[in-house]
Amino acid sequence: MPENAIVVEGLVKRFKSLVALDGIDFEVPAGMVFGLLGPNGAGKTTAIRILATILHPDGGHASVMGYDVVRQGSEVRYRIGLAGQNAAVDPNLTGRENLQMIGTLAQMPSREVKLRAAELLHDFDLTDAADRPLRTYSGGMRRRLDVAAALVQRPPVIFLDEPTTGLDIQSRSELWMHIGNLVSQGSTVLLTTQYLEEADRLSDRIAVLDVGRVVANDSVANLKGRLGNTVIELEMENIEVATRAEGLLAPAHTAKVERNGTRVNVSAANGPDVLYEVLHALNTNGLPPKNVSVHEPSLDDVFLAITGHRAVSDESGPPVKGGDAR
Repeated sequence: MPENAIVVEGLVKRFKSLVALDGIDFEVPAGMVFGLLGPNGAGKTTAIRILATILHPDGGHASVMGYDVVRQGSEVRYRIGLAGQNAAVDPNLTGRENLQMIGTLAQMPSREVKLRAAELLHDFDLTDAADRPLRTYSGGMRRRLDVAAALVQRPPVIFLDEPTTGLDIQSRSELWMHIGNLVSQGSTVLLTTQYLEEADRLSDRIAVLDVGRVVANDSVANLKGRLGNTVIELEMENIEVATRAEGLLAPAHTAKVERNGTRVNVSAANGPDVLYEVLHALNTNGLPPKNVSVHEPSLDDVFLAITGHRAVSDESGPPVKGGDAR
């Protein structure tokens, strides 16, 4: 097995005048969860579709398990499982019938198909609902079945494209547990998400995508470490006051100062000392904050520092500046 399960080099994809991917690069070592983090329109789904051989790139190249996604597409498809944003299962069939149908289409032996379907239904807590039509399943159950469907052939590489979008907290947590189990069994998972908490919890390494480009690629710990040990959030009266506060604080402190709307973030290793200095400077200059909070750095802070805007955790997302429209 190759050291890197996925290799992406200079990947470009355009849709007429829209540049969805603008020369992205990353590698995914075998046996880890690699997160592609970014808002709607960042290019995450486009990257997944190219790696899954659904789309052809306009430039660069990529390989999965050592096989080129363009020249050796059939070899790639034999080695991957894909759970996209929309369930790829038949709502009129039962959960068991859906899994068995996928195994049959993959030309697996009949006995193995039945055993594998039963195994996956058990692993994803769907045994009690196995013989019910899929249309009677809850959203969380449907997503679990969709992930199970991507595993029927026991692929070494699994693509999960925003697998928990639209799910409640409990359903998301349950699916996170199953994703963790996949990796513990030796699978490589490429996960796209706009949920910062999800990327933080699941990913060993993260590439941050913004407007079709990779703007950061590192471990979660190292990404957070860029911001120091403490983040001070200052909510100001309005954007004008926040801009003045940023202008006052940025030249005066070695700490990193970022403004996002009416909020000013100050990141520093010596949080207590900097907090005192910041509040003293603001009050002395007639710029008292409305609210102050202090916390350890999160991926949301990282994303803001890298891109200049926050990621979102809803389905609408920010205005699309580039990349895929989903």
